[in-house]
Amino acid sequence: MKHLLVTKSVSKSFGNFKALNDVSIEVPTRSIFGLLGPNGAGKTTLIRIINQITMPDSGSVLLDGELLQPNDIQYIGYLPEERGLYKSMKVGEQALYLAQLKGMSKAEAKKRLKYWFDKLEIGDWWDKKIQELSKGMAQKIQFVVTVLHQPKLLIFDEPFSGFDPINANLIKDEILQLRDEGSTVIFSTHRMESVEELCDHIALIHKSNKILEGPLQDIKKTYKTHTFEVGLVTDNEDRLKEIIQQNFEIAQADFKSLNDDLKLNIKLKPNETSNDLLSFLTQKAEVNHFIELIPTANDIFIQTIKNY
Repeated sequence: MKHLLVTKSVSKSFGNFKALNDVSIEVPTRSIFGLLGPNGAGKTTLIRIINQITMPDSGSVLLDGELLQPNDIQYIGYLPEERGLYKSMKVGEQALYLAQLKGMSKAEAKKRLKYWFDKLEIGDWWDKKIQELSKGMAQKIQFVVTVLHQPKLLIFDEPFSGFDPINANLIKDEILQLRDEGSTVIFSTHRMESVEELCDHIALIHKSNKILEGPLQDIKKTYKTHTFEVGLVTDNEDRLKEIIQQNFEIAQADFKSLNDDLKLNIKLKPNETSNDLLSFLTQKAEVNHFIELIPTANDIFIQTIKNY
């Protein structure tokens, strides 16, 4: 697997505070890579190092297989959590200025800005000042400025902050399309539902250390508990629970159903399969709900942090 960005044993201290401790990550090309962690874990410091806003005390950063150089900033688009637009400048004037800072000609910048303004239906904002826009509207402008120069690497830090659900979904779809068109994305957020929807790979940083990394689906498999959520129709719930408990580990479940079911979480024993469980249950009752409980990104986040 090819990696667009690699950090090798990156460490950074501020005085006596260790912000990053020997952190290595590998961001696959054309992926959406979730950079996760609690507040103060070190995520922002790592992002600032990748953007060369600050330098590591030790370790290295490679972009496309080569050591990161100052002029590589042209290949990176960064949307920070704290927005950086000039409030008194007009939208179009500011967008053109920032595009040219990234090495684009004025003519090319105008062409691409028209494309994005039309696509996001914000063409009539061109002569407005940033201070006249809502937080969500300004966020759209910041997004356009970030992606305009078609960078190899996009870094989004809490990109949905300030968006209503409709516009959050709109930007989510744009991020997925950018990935499909060849961009590589580092996505930092506390919203685990967004991680589920967007991320192919994740890394979890806690107390300045990387404590988890890999494809999200593989990590989910590792955290599986082999537990199934089951809804059963029976005339004698107590007796059925007693029979099931003699063969499996069970717990009361709580899920929405149109039927008055016996709702259980049932855990398989080693060497048992889902077919074994389903075959057993269908001999005892009518099964109208049967689904494996797959750990969510939120479950994994909380469990890993607690166990560290």
